Amino acid sequence: MDGQTKVAVIYYSATGITYQMAQAVCEAAGEAGADVRLRKVRELAPEEAIRSNSGWQAHRLETQDVMEVELDDLSWADVVIFGSPTRYGMIAAQLKQFIDTTGPLWAQGALANKVYSGFTSTATSHGGQESTLLSLYTIFYHWGGVVVTPGYTEPSQFTAGNPYGASHTSNNGETAPDDIALTASALTAKRAVQIGTALKRGLAG
Repeated sequence: MDGQTKVAVIYYSATGITYQMAQAVCEAAGEAGADVRLRKVRELAPEEAIRSNSGWQAHRLETQDVMEVELDDLSWADVVIFGSPTRYGMIAAQLKQFIDTTGPLWAQGALANKVYSGFTSTATSHGGQESTLLSLYTIFYHWGGVVVTPGYTEPSQFTAGNPYGASHTSNNGETAPDDIALTASALTAKRAVQIGTALKRGLAG
């Protein structure tokens, strides 16, 4: 459908925590009426590093059929939601590498006037969740995008506690996203689709 809001969920995940949040984002976006694409970014880590971590190796096999993102996915989308674990308070290098290839689209203005949002996970409490999301959003400001966050727009957010986007503490990959994190992921998607749909209609009018 031409009028259907198109959502690209683009993520990086080593051991699967961020991937599980991405799945919740996709499900909620679909339930909100969007046409959804789930895309992973290319892995940059050496084989030796991946094989040294059983969870990392297992997750790579688990998601081997998930398509890798291409620039066309950004052109296609009305709403783009990025997910990444934290690396020293910033997004993972794998996601940043993909973002660094978007220059041609940015130069054409093809990334402007879209809705963007994000989600993240950390190994430890207060491990850079907010700074990771805020650094990600700085990119969207350069693109001319519209940043939509969950804020404190539903009671569940006062439990989740992060108004900037969905986040989760994985205890070094040992703790899967709980109901709090998955609810925040769904709310992030729902609000992005809601505002993205309104923006798309407004621009078309």
